[in-house]
Amino acid sequence: MNKFYILIMLVCSYTNIGAHTTLKMVDPDATAETKALYANLWAIQQRGFMFGHHDDLSYGRHWQGVKGKSDTKDVCGDYPAVYSLDFASMMDDRFNPQSDWVAQSKQNILAARRRGEVITACCHLNNPLTDGDSWDNSSRAVVAGILKNGSNTQAKFNTWLDRLISFVKDLKDDNGHPIPIIFRPFHEHTQTWNWWGRGCATESEFVNLWRYTVAYLMRGGVHQFIYIISPQSGGADGEDRFTYWWPGDDYVDMIGYDFYEQENPIDFYISLKSLSAVSAKKQKPCAVTETGLEAFSNPRYWTDQILQPATASGVHISFITFWRNKYVGKNEKDTHFFSVFPGHPSEQDFKAFYCDKRTYFSRDLPDMYSPVTGIIVE
Repeated sequence: MNKFYILIMLVCSYTNIGAHTTLKMVDPDATAETKALYANLWAIQQRGFMFGHHDDLSYGRHWQGVKGKSDTKDVCGDYPAVYSLDFASMMDDRFNPQSDWVAQSKQNILAARRRGEVITACCHLNNPLTDGDSWDNSSRAVVAGILKNGSNTQAKFNTWLDRLISFVKDLKDDNGHPIPIIFRPFHEHTQTWNWWGRGCATESEFVNLWRYTVAYLMRGGVHQFIYIISPQSGGADGEDRFTYWWPGDDYVDMIGYDFYEQENPIDFYISLKSLSAVSAKKQKPCAVTETGLEAFSNPRYWTDQILQPATASGVHISFITFWRNKYVGKNEKDTHFFSVFPGHPSEQDFKAFYCDKRTYFSRDLPDMYSPVTGIIVE
């Protein structure tokens, strides 16, 4: 018996999610489809978890910009249940309304929604004070500048939010309804590398930046967002990691977690169990919002490193999203990939992972945009 299973038996417990539940969202005017998605995110935690992949529809290891293509689908015959993308270049000074990327992003969102999949978006925004990138943490005045009424930094940031409002309000399903999106701004704030993180901002500044952003988007008429916070892993994390610099229950819909595990399923399990406990206490769905191991080669990666800890006792998460497979063309020396692709050593194991009844891919999903019996969303 391996040490992972010994640990499970020692610490096993059962968290009762509950079939009859009232959930409360940040936005009291959230659309019916957004409330339905929120209920389904909570419900699916009881049965398993959805597989997600960042930029899965935009490019893969050996292709880019091919409509309908997907590294995931090329391996298992199905799309991910969760499509992840980044809104930042559609908001900040990289914005070009005529760019192929904007059109392609909209096309991919519409395609994912037509298949009934879930869409989530992060936001690696450039630094609005220094004009550096998301990782420019050279100034501790950025967030303070955004929050200072009338400042140039605030004006620039507001322009970026206005662009986001314009883009998402144009996202409609085939019935003309706004497409719900799990929105993940200011991720990994527990770390120091981004201008909004603990290396540049204070707790008060981060909390007020989060609240400012949420309030601005709602005032702008965005009522299709589910707001998710996502701290970065510190290893085998306890519950306090997930409420670090917490903006308040009235400003957070979901609890996310960025965990770039190093083939350590024990730490992953401990963290997932802690995340699930916070989710149950706060009555908010939870998810692993970024994960993966760059250049992994373990042929049993999916079943041993992911499936075992993610389905162990006490773990209830709605989805796990893996980071991107960079397009490299013929440059095989570039090993920036975090998920499976045709020819990868874990290809057969991924198919077994796909076939497990506890993993949800596109074709496995219930109607994620219809209400769930027994779950009320306010």
